[in-house]
Amino acid sequence: MSFKNKTIVITGGAQGIGESCARIFHREKGNVVILDIDQSSGNRLSEQLGERALFISCDVSNEAEVQDAMRQAVNEFGSLDILVNNAGILKYATVTELSVEDWDLVMSVNLKGSFLCAKHAIPYMMEQGDGVVINMSSVQAFLVQEKVSAYCTSKTALLGLTRSIAVDYAPQVRCVAICPGTVDTPLNRQAFQMSPDPEAVLQECKDMHLLKRIAGTDEIAELVAFVASGKAPFITGQAIRIDGGLGIKAEGSKKD
Repeated sequence: MSFKNKTIVITGGAQGIGESCARIFHREKGNVVILDIDQSSGNRLSEQLGERALFISCDVSNEAEVQDAMRQAVNEFGSLDILVNNAGILKYATVTELSVEDWDLVMSVNLKGSFLCAKHAIPYMMEQGDGVVINMSSVQAFLVQEKVSAYCTSKTALLGLTRSIAVDYAPQVRCVAICPGTVDTPLNRQAFQMSPDPEAVLQECKDMHLLKRIAGTDEIAELVAFVASGKAPFITGQAIRIDGGLGIKAEGSKKD
């Protein structure tokens, strides 16, 4: 699963799933470009990875910054082969509770950001003749918990974006959506801390999954790398769930 001479751009790449993606693509000899607004974490990760790693401060909802970041990536490494649209945020609220500002913010990062990054990365891929776009969706594109109206809407919309990119740019560009269940990320840890009993919420999340645990970020990143690699050249336009069996078990009494 070598990515030698391949350049991988990862949004939200400074922490969580994005950081694990950066580490795994770098481990597999790829040139890694980390896009994030967290300059401290981004610079630290880039320095830890060393050669073949570049951090660019970028707000994915800002088209000028996105366009410049893609240009910098190509100027630094000579190509842009894989885009991982991982940047995302979450605001807890029902539609009647949610402010318009928070709705717009979630859509701007989770959905508009993915659109903008694809818009400005795909032309480089088409010039080269091939490329892969990975959109980080969520199991919540299929199953919805309470008070995630904006988040689940944005993650569901990413499935449509994935199919559209796969259709419009085939055969040169493949596009796949990855849909994780609960993952041990800084975002989720912060969400747990908002509860009066964070440990109880964590245990509830574990119990929802058939495997009775939540995923590590590296487990998601390994799938991302596989789907983006030459080992998965016939996968495109699909939403792949990596969710520990969340939501497939029908409730009811057990029978001997």
